[in-house]
Amino acid sequence: MSIGSYDEDEHERRERKNSSVDISEDDTRTHYEGKVEFDSGDSAEQLLDQFRKIKKN
Repeated sequence: MSIGSYDEDEHERRERKNSSVDISEDDTRTHYEGKVEFDSGDSAEQLLDQFRKIKKN
């Protein structure tokens, strides 16, 4: 077999390996970091004005 040849057995082995995920009980996150922002509900015209300002820069 030459370098770069397709090896179906290797492909299947990798597929099996990648499709099985071992999740243990201690994998749950207890601490979250980040920031949440909510849409202020601006009108379509206000959003277009903001877009135009951004586009100019």
